[in-house]
Amino acid sequence: MLGDYAYDLCEISPENLSDFLAHNDYDGFNVTIPYKKMVLSHCDELSEKAKQVGSVNTLIKKQNGSYYGDNTDHDGFSLMISSIKDNVAGKKAVILGSGGVSSTVKSVLKDLGAKEIITVSRTGTENYNNLYLHSDAQIIVNTTPVGVYPNNGDSPINLEFFPYRVFVADLIYNPARTALILQAEKLDIPHASGLLMLVEQARASSELFTEKKIPLERSIEIANMIAKETQNIVLIGMPGSGKSSVGKLLSELTGRPFVDIDGEIVKKLGRVIPKILMERGEEYFRKKESEVLSEFCKESGLIIATGGGVVVTPENKEIMRQNSLVVYIKRDLKELATIGRPISIANGVEELYEMRAPFYESWQDISVENSDPHLAAQKIVEELNL
Repeated sequence: MLGDYAYDLCEISPENLSDFLAHNDYDGFNVTIPYKKMVLSHCDELSEKAKQVGSVNTLIKKQNGSYYGDNTDHDGFSLMISSIKDNVAGKKAVILGSGGVSSTVKSVLKDLGAKEIITVSRTGTENYNNLYLHSDAQIIVNTTPVGVYPNNGDSPINLEFFPYRVFVADLIYNPARTALILQAEKLDIPHASGLLMLVEQARASSELFTEKKIPLERSIEIANMIAKETQNIVLIGMPGSGKSSVGKLLSELTGRPFVDIDGEIVKKLGRVIPKILMERGEEYFRKKESEVLSEFCKESGLIIATGGGVVVTPENKEIMRQNSLVVYIKRDLKELATIGRPISIANGVEELYEMRAPFYESWQDISVENSDPHLAAQKIVEELNL
């Protein structure tokens, strides 16, 4: 999206790093963990940012074969927290993690005037066992891999222990909303995830590779494009509202894979849902439903149809929101199918709707009426600009 040059993945073992840098046909590199500090000794020249930060994420090979090192992570994090750049001065910040990128984060916060910056690691003087000493921190930045795919749902800290927080940043970009970011949403704390940082450091690197200016706005455009392409679309609604029918049609319209959670539960357990409910009860079924939902909501770019009762399990909301937009499929109660749906039959459609409707409404990003599945699927494509 940023340039027409070849861009390859080179996986290098630490013992082969020196030999690789001395003998290759590339014009430059991006450098990731664990090499951001190790490549410093291979650079004959460093940018001021790289000197200040003490790590390099972009190498440019000069005509004589020597390397110029720069740090465009600095640009990335600067854009990521641009919404509060005028509100950092005088604030106390906690950086979770002491890896290569944490020094970049510290440099940016220092440039913006942070009063005190604490770096927390598992084994350092400032660690998770004495984190309570810094409960007065106002800015919290996670640079660790805790919560990254496929370990979705893990969080390095509980934000409720930081009563004065004004901003939370998590450098992870997959999932789009980590458990830390979902906490921030719930507590109404301004926050940012790592996708924009990822794209902005790439834009700045691409400028170095090509020696051509790329507008800053391009980073925002690309981040929005990636977010749209990678998010799942999760369909919720009453049993018999047509979620599976709409989902299959939506899959055809968008080319995205379709997953039916109820169908996946049947595959996993080898029994139809009425039999599961009869033999093991609803509590067991809901537990398995959450497990299967979590498995697929970790992925990206899917159309996911859920069972009508998925909203009765509170934790399913965050499972969905980590990587998805939620669409509420509405249908006239008189048209809802009840055959083969034991919970609908046992409770009655009207009573079931009264119980679940508030959850459907509060979990949704958008809602669509389903009087015709084709029209409903087309409406979702238009509403979400898929």
